[in-house]
This record gives sequence, C-alpha cells and structure tokens, in this order.
Amino acid sequence: MPAAFTATTGAAHWHLLLRARAVENQCYVLAAAQGGLHPNGRRTYGHSLLIDPWGAIVAECDEGEGVIVGDVDPARIDAVRTQLPALSHRVL
Repeated sequence: MPAAFTATTGAAHWHLLLRARAVENQCYVLAAAQGGLHPNGRRTYGHSLLIDPWGAIVAECDEGEGVIVGDVDPARIDAVRTQLPALSHRVL
C-alpha cells in the first residue's frame, strides 16, 4: 500500500489506519511511504511499515530512505483467523 501522508495527518493517522486494515482483513499489510521534505516545501510523514494480522508492527522505517525486512508467516495468519473468525462470517 503506497502512500504519501502529510507530516500532520501521518503523525495522527498513519499507524492507526494501517493497523486497522491489517486487523479487519486479518492479513499482513506492507505500506511503503514517502517521507521527508520535498522540493515544493511539502513534508511527508514516512514510516514505511510491515504489520501482522493482529495489528502488531513487525518492521518500521522512520522518515527518509530505507528498507524494512520482516517475516510473513502463514501460520500467524491461520492463528489469527482461528482466534477471530470474522472472515468466516462474511456473506457475499
């Protein structure tokens, strides 16, 4: 999920929204984010993240260039989906 949140909205909402997406979809979320001061004077928040299906942050890169590394464990997905069977209640 790529994004470029402003510094203000990123600080207030970035982690919250991404952790919610991971929990409600019971999946890993990888979010690449632009961060830093741009030539037009706009400041973006950064903080690229890997979040597990329970909403725990597995890896994070602060503002600026960088690489995050973390394990995506299929057993973790199964465990979370067993604890919270919300997906099995969906009616399509």
